[in-house]
Amino acid sequence: MPETPFDQHRYQVRLDWGAAGLARLAPAEVVVVVDVLRFSTTVTDAVARGASVPLDAAAHAVSINGAAIAEAAAATGATVMLGCLRNARAVAEAVLDVQRGRGERTAVAVIAAGELTGRGPDAVLRFAVEDQFGAGAVVDALGALGVDHTSPDAAAAAEAFRGLRGALKHLLTASGSGQELLARDARDEVLGAAAVDAASVVPVLRDGVFVAH
Repeated sequence: MPETPFDQHRYQVRLDWGAAGLARLAPAEVVVVVDVLRFSTTVTDAVARGASVPLDAAAHAVSINGAAIAEAAAATGATVMLGCLRNARAVAEAVLDVQRGRGERTAVAVIAAGELTGRGPDAVLRFAVEDQFGAGAVVDALGALGVDHTSPDAAAAAEAFRGLRGALKHLLTASGSGQELLARDARDEVLGAAAVDAASVVPVLRDGVFVAH
């Protein structure tokens, strides 16, 4: 595929939004899908309990967007991980493991899922602040481990996370997605999703199933 000004190929750590963003970026060896409320967080906690989570119709029912992005990323041959606020540091360490195993610089595409309103060709991607923070947390953690050649998009997300880290619980509960979950009596779920580095497990997609890295 020809290089474009928007594929971020010059950078090791890249960031874009949704399935279209995944397709827009230059191919990467690792794709981190960030869908904080609730796909990435829910699967991370399930894998931490020892479960294996199939990427099947049930997963797509829970997450219109995150599961579809993970499926599309797997089709590129990349190593697909799920990232969120709860496991950002663990994701960065898992990326380094992949890079050490390959023995060469490894490109990382961080895909903030956002929220889809509607289905099919009429679906519209909505910015989701929780995914901005989750993606920024992963980029920030990568930088702390020395993987810091980031695109402007990735750098901006990391700075948003750093600057507002102390207010994450408030911001997630106040967000549109958070308010939607609060209306379903899921306040504890939202607060749990805001807990940075509370989990040490990274779900990795292997043969259609998320398992621990």
